[in-house]
Amino acid sequence: MEKQKNAVGRRKEAVARVFLSKGEGKITINDKDYKAYFPLVYLQNQVEAPLKTIEALDKFDIKINAQGGGVKGQAEAVKLGIARSLCELNPEFRPALKAAGLMTRDPRSVERKKPGKKKARKSFQFSKR
Repeated sequence: MEKQKNAVGRRKEAVARVFLSKGEGKITINDKDYKAYFPLVYLQNQVEAPLKTIEALDKFDIKINAQGGGVKGQAEAVKLGIARSLCELNPEFRPALKAAGLMTRDPRSVERKKPGKKKARKSFQFSKR
């Protein structure tokens, strides 16, 4: 059994469980190739970002289970999960990934709706008379 590292990435409501092992660069998300799962190029770039930072695009096989949230949230959750598992594999990758801003969990999420308002901040139309 070869060494396999796993980590969790989260963003908004999305959660991505990442399993990283030595290989030839196959990335599968929910049993699909990541290019089929994320057809938009900028989302594919999000997934590749940690691997490009350490120049290891074709050194690891990555299997990902992603659930919850939307496509962008899932892509960013995957990005964080890959970065975390790479750090677990080799702590020397951490400074480069941190400098690229890939080790930070984005804390922003949807603000809750307030009573007496239409949405979180939007009010109903005000009528003076």
